[in-house]
Amino acid sequence: MTDTEKKVMVRLCTKILAETELYEMDMEVRNLVDWVCVLEQMKENNNKIRSLTGEYKQIESECREGIGEKLERMKKLCEERNSLYEKQNDLKGQREKLERSFAR
Repeated sequence: MTDTEKKVMVRLCTKILAETELYEMDMEVRNLVDWVCVLEQMKENNNKIRSLTGEYKQIESECREGIGEKLERMKKLCEERNSLYEKQNDLKGQREKLERSFAR
């Protein structure tokens, strides 16, 4: 499925959900929607992690030359990245729980 096809499918599903009470009435529909949302959050977190890691690598060599402010930024980047990793693990747990519900 192409990206355009995926976008059209998501828009169609969103429209159907907005016009009906499926999300409130059907637990499987709710779990499927929640799974898509969790997956999207995971993708966003992965992109942020990659960006932070890339910035860290750019700063790292300059820090070795003794630039104090860069070292502080690196610390903050690591803290933020670690926080995102923790959130990512929580999201993975949510996703796995939702996936287990699909198997029932």
